Amino acid sequence: MKPTRRGFLGVSGLAAWCQQQPVFRMEVKLVRLLATVKDASGALAGGLTKADFRISDNGAPQEVAVFEQHTEQPLSVAIMLDISGSTAKDLKYEVDSLQRFAKALFGSGNPKDQAALFTFNHDVARASAFTRRLSVLEKGMRGLKAEAGTSLYDAILLGADQLGTRDGRRVMIVVTDGGDTTSSTSYHGALEGAHRNDAVIYSILVVPIENDAGRNIGGEHALEQFATGTGGKVFQPTVGVPLDKAFDSILRDLRTQYLLGYYPKNVPLTRNRFHTVKVETATPGLRVQTRSGYYGDSAP
Repeated sequence: MKPTRRGFLGVSGLAAWCQQQPVFRMEVKLVRLLATVKDASGALAGGLTKADFRISDNGAPQEVAVFEQHTEQPLSVAIMLDISGSTAKDLKYEVDSLQRFAKALFGSGNPKDQAALFTFNHDVARASAFTRRLSVLEKGMRGLKAEAGTSLYDAILLGADQLGTRDGRRVMIVVTDGGDTTSSTSYHGALEGAHRNDAVIYSILVVPIENDAGRNIGGEHALEQFATGTGGKVFQPTVGVPLDKAFDSILRDLRTQYLLGYYPKNVPLTRNRFHTVKVETATPGLRVQTRSGYYGDSAP
């Protein structure tokens, strides 16, 4: 009698058995959220504690594992300056405001805060590496010429990838006058790059045309989505004092940010790789400004 091999499933049987078993995923990646909290009047809200925050991931409540009040983690700021042909009239004023912003950034806060300057038209170039020396940034701003098209999405993707190698908080400030015209990167590709590298985007839209006719409304909407989706903000100033005030507002936000972090647990997966994150406080009337989610696992 030939011996039987009871319990041996064979390749096909084993595959069928595996398909019947539940799949457990252990997510170990820390999701970091930089949050700015404001009251109904727009004033910054300080003094909140870890217990004041509520986080959900795809609707599932999460436990706050990391908390820093008004975090002092060093800032890395990637300044993305549009030098396409349509910016010629306002470029000098934008550079002047950027210089004042950089001086204020380096004048207070963490002594390890740094900024880099990137310019973009039909191409994207790094005008200065990350530095704390104002003179280095100012040198990169000299002799700029406004010409050619606008590779906005390429610029955002490159800036995000450059920030991704940096420790601490990662912030991108995009100064532009409209939408994308020459990028090889898509809008969604640029946005995913920002989320992947934990980059918070502040969009400063210096609108060259006040009337709707002739404006790139689609481009303006994209800039707003970049900002709100990553936890930043969009501004639409004119050059001069309003532009300086926009930079001042960004700096105040950066100096009063909370750092929250959690390890995703029991998160229901959907067909969408993008996980929707919501952050609220226990205090009525307070609004939390943070990114809308991150890219992670999806349902099979």
